[in-house]
Amino acid sequence: MSRERVVEAAFTVLDRQGLDGLSMRRVAAELGVTVSALYAHVSSKEDLLELMYTRLFDGFEMPPPDPQRWQEQVRTYARAGRQRLLTHRDMARISMAHVPFTAELLPHVEGLLAIFRTAGLPDRIAAEAGDLISTYIDGFALEEGMWQDRAARHGGGSSLARPDWREMADEMQAYFASLPEADYPHLRALAGMMVTDSADERFDIGLEIILRGLASYLPDPRRRPDPED
Repeated sequence: MSRERVVEAAFTVLDRQGLDGLSMRRVAAELGVTVSALYAHVSSKEDLLELMYTRLFDGFEMPPPDPQRWQEQVRTYARAGRQRLLTHRDMARISMAHVPFTAELLPHVEGLLAIFRTAGLPDRIAAEAGDLISTYIDGFALEEGMWQDRAARHGGGSSLARPDWREMADEMQAYFASLPEADYPHLRALAGMMVTDSADERFDIGLEIILRGLASYLPDPRRRPDPED
């Protein structure tokens, strides 16, 4: 028995049962020990969830901030974050309930804020941007996990390909196309673009919208600062 074995067993139970089915009793059963034996290594289920979330960051290091490449650095960070959450079932739910201010995770928070501030974003915007990016990653991965569970319930296995998505997309597009054009001209015009097969493409477009919004807060080098600003 070790803390590492307890965490690995918890991941096994999580992937099989989901977060709602994860319990100390089931983790103990996976290891073939009594529940009381777990408490020599973890203090509670909440402690176990924190260890599981922290484990996702093993081997990941934030790069030194580069003001010329700050947007690319944030893209890399966000894409890696999404992939981390997709490595195990319901990790997005665990992430959204976990405040990442532990000793192990604080360097990642510090590194992300360093990227924003070094790029020249105002402090107020930099402070909010870190939470904004994290919320976007969590929310997107949470939706993907919900589709994955739905596919599994309908016999589609654990694939993220969403085998029933194309059929549903066709139905949605046909429904939008049937709406009165006088009342819903924009839904009709954008129906084919609102429903896409590629989760990667959707994630990158959403991330680009956020990055361009953040970039709009950068000081204009052509404009001399107003002393009263």
